[in-house]
Amino acid sequence: MAHARAGDSARPLLLAVDRDPALLERVEGELTRAFGSDFRIRGELTADEAVRTLERAHARSAAVAVVLVDHALDPDDRREVLDAARRLHPDARRAMLVPWGAWASREAARTILSAVAVGGVSYYVLKPWTSRDELFHRTVAEFVQEWSRSDATTLREVVVVAGRESARAAGVRSLLVRNGIPHAFRERGTALADHAERAVRDRGHDLTGVDVLVTMPALGGTVLRDPSDVEIAEAWGVPTSLGQEAGDRSFDMVVVGAGPAGLAAGVYGSSEGLRTLVVEREAIGGQAGSSSLIRNYLGFSRGISGAELAQRGYQQAWVFGAHVLLMREVVALRRLAEGGGFELDIADVGTVTARAVVLATGVSYRRLGVPELETLSGAGVFYGASVSEAHAMTGRRAVVVGGGNSAGQAVLHLARYCAHVSLVIRAASLEEGMSQYLVDAIAAADNITVLTGTEVVGGGGEGWLEHVVLRDRSSGAEHKERCDGLFLMIGAQPRTDWLPEEVRRDVRGFLLAGMDAVTDGTWPRDRPPRPNESTLPGVFAVGDLRSGSVKRVASAVGEGSVVVSQVHECLAEGDA
Repeated sequence: MAHARAGDSARPLLLAVDRDPALLERVEGELTRAFGSDFRIRGELTADEAVRTLERAHARSAAVAVVLVDHALDPDDRREVLDAARRLHPDARRAMLVPWGAWASREAARTILSAVAVGGVSYYVLKPWTSRDELFHRTVAEFVQEWSRSDATTLREVVVVAGRESARAAGVRSLLVRNGIPHAFRERGTALADHAERAVRDRGHDLTGVDVLVTMPALGGTVLRDPSDVEIAEAWGVPTSLGQEAGDRSFDMVVVGAGPAGLAAGVYGSSEGLRTLVVEREAIGGQAGSSSLIRNYLGFSRGISGAELAQRGYQQAWVFGAHVLLMREVVALRRLAEGGGFELDIADVGTVTARAVVLATGVSYRRLGVPELETLSGAGVFYGASVSEAHAMTGRRAVVVGGGNSAGQAVLHLARYCAHVSLVIRAASLEEGMSQYLVDAIAAADNITVLTGTEVVGGGGEGWLEHVVLRDRSSGAEHKERCDGLFLMIGAQPRTDWLPEEVRRDVRGFLLAGMDAVTDGTWPRDRPPRPNESTLPGVFAVGDLRSGSVKRVASAVGEGSVVVSQVHECLAEGDA
């Protein structure tokens, strides 16, 4: 098998395990051909040798990027290698090596699905069947790219330097993650942070009293000291303003919200010739943007993070010509008295006009309502911020509150780094609100504890969260649990309080649309409303915001794409 050369220990490791010497040699050869100049390649024939290799790398603090394990390995041996990789190198991507033709075997499919479900592997890789197998190279390259995004030592496009417990730094990291901006966090006082700060000072920048330093090596070394969200976005090239000419502020369609539904409307509207503006008050992706991994979205068999899915949607909309304003909030909507259409007020930007409006503002996580914890928001207490905070939680203890899929994804992501994660739910079982594949994965993790029938009623800390108080809902018994990070995903409420009264809501605040707009009794036209049309003709509701919607990313994307045909009808008939 391959032997380390001088200087190899500084390079990340690609490890392959296959019990067939000839096949292992071919795998090693293809890995060396494609990645040998930047990575250390090693192959092992047995699980014991593979585990020892992983242990040696851990002892030397050497990075492991990808671990490929033969499907034909004994199940116990295979599990031993994968468990060691997960425990010792949580950032490493793990995959199962399978031969060509394995898709004909139901047993192979069950094995892979089971391993994926419990977090053992990310997916499978077809073994190379010839030299220069580019499919093999491409698949492994995707795993390598995913690993590089999480590796703290990789030179990144954006670097954030701050104290580990800086509340503002947590907000900046969440902003960058949810907008799909690749970045790395350097904890102040570490060698990596000292190097970054020294480079900035050498260029003449004074860092006295700076809480959060943001540098952008990919953009000529831009330096931002304690920047606002808008300053970060503008420095990265994300638009946050419009021109002042009338033509710059007149649109065929304005989409309010850039979650999956809003982005889909932006893509289809702009691609079909509508002058389109998408406005988002926080970050692209909406609630889905905080999901660390969405496994059941069609076409992404290995899964995709909510932030990456949103970033791809944003790029599509931009290429088709859509105008996008991020970190700007629409605060008012009015019908125009003359000529039809609508007028919208955007905070800090001004007024724009639209011939039709698509509302896709989605929902926000409900607040916990515990005063002593609300004061620590951003300082150990986070609403849906699991993706951006995971690295900062390395070796610490976390508590996640929520019984839905987003909470399940957050728990599994945090468990890769935390010493221990508690999942707190009010229900009697996880199955009541969570997909089975997540339930299985949580059950298989040895550092996750599920507390059913439990709620968070208190907590505190000096400047940063140190503990939470949990109550058993049946007995009323309370106990204190040490906690460095509390992640809250406790249901959602719509953002509709800024809308005029003509846009009617149900009892929970979700918008009435389609036939629901008729049964409300306020529909003003002789014709029936279009499927996504609200009680105000020409204003449409899509995604989680719509009353009765299915809270799934795929359904939101579907509504966002379909609504554009309804907008075309509306504009053609001039009845907005």
